[in-house]
Amino acid sequence: MKSIAKWAAIVIGGLALLVAVVAFIGLQMGESKKARVVNVTVAPVPYATDPQSLERGKYLYESRGCADCHGANGAGRDFVKTDSVHLAGANITPAGITASYKPTDWDRAIRHGVKPDGRPILVMPSEDYNRFTDADLASVVAYVRSLAPVQGGGAIINLPLPARVLYGFGAIADAAARIDHSKPPAQPVAAGVNAQHGEYVANMCIGCHGEHLSGGKIPGGPPDWPAAANITPGEGSVMPRYPDATKFVAMLRSGKRPDGSAIAVMPFESLSKVSDVDAQALYEFLKTVPAKAAGGR
Repeated sequence: MKSIAKWAAIVIGGLALLVAVVAFIGLQMGESKKARVVNVTVAPVPYATDPQSLERGKYLYESRGCADCHGANGAGRDFVKTDSVHLAGANITPAGITASYKPTDWDRAIRHGVKPDGRPILVMPSEDYNRFTDADLASVVAYVRSLAPVQGGGAIINLPLPARVLYGFGAIADAAARIDHSKPPAQPVAAGVNAQHGEYVANMCIGCHGEHLSGGKIPGGPPDWPAAANITPGEGSVMPRYPDATKFVAMLRSGKRPDGSAIAVMPFESLSKVSDVDAQALYEFLKTVPAKAAGGR
């Protein structure tokens, strides 16, 4: 019995050492990833100052999730705070980190998830914004630059050890690693209740539901978050719950399914501000996407 206990202790000790070594390697790889330089060449998008751009920028800021992380006034806010995770958006008013941004810096940060010095922004849904047209990018920037300067801190990114190790090994990627930086900006599409415009609107869904919109575990999300839903017509889709646009739009507005049950995690604070045209166009587009089984992202 003593021999068995001895060998069991050796095995357990060996496994613990192996886990510690793997964790150490993952953490070191993660630090290297955070320090890497992502070379993205962008053409300057001129600043806009006209009232139409400011109005459009305000709409996009409020409906595409910017306020969810940076706050309505741009001063930053906690958007995930649990016992193991603390994420807060930075102050992006003219008194914050963006005070010295040039047009190319705004582009790299918003559409590419890259800081002015070339390092990746660790938590930034740039895959949702990568297809922004130049006009929409200029509108968002115009609105943010128009915000009143207020005091606020930088971003807070406190992730649990397992998430940092997974980031190092590539199981969790930052936005810059998920983007094809060679793609040109999207071309403008006239707003309307149709699938073509809905495809443009659907870019805001990619970060959680995946490139193919089939859902699955949200990369980097807290472990208690449910998997993002499959919103394609494929196996395991939630779309049969919404046989018409009215029910779909009502869900975006209320955060509830047709049966009255609440949907967890989705950013309804911003989704509730999506216009009727954008929401209905999104519904039309989701009816046309290729069917995928749930969880394939």
